[in-house]
Amino acid sequence: MNIESFQQFCLSLPEVTEEFPFGEDTLVFKVRGKMFALTNLELFESINLKCNPDEAVELRERYPSVTPGYHMNKKHWNTIIIDNTISDTMLYKWIRDSYDLVLAGMPKRK
Repeated sequence: MNIESFQQFCLSLPEVTEEFPFGEDTLVFKVRGKMFALTNLELFESINLKCNPDEAVELRERYPSVTPGYHMNKKHWNTIIIDNTISDTMLYKWIRDSYDLVLAGMPKRK
């Protein structure tokens, strides 16, 4: 995965915006104003994704390139090192899972 495919996939999801609330180097993707993915725009060495707490621990145990969320709530966020040890298909699934988890936590719209 590269920064362009990450960005295109995130923006392809409904109601997603990209923002820079933490400075010009940190690209943040939000759904309805809530963050679900972020990365360093210049380096693109890792991505942070929201995750179910039980699954987050399981993924960290299973994949060496998945660690507790850097600068995030480590119970709910994972950092995934982009080192080609995890397939793009799996990364896309985890991005979608993060998006779905954030969306599911929001009040239902009328």
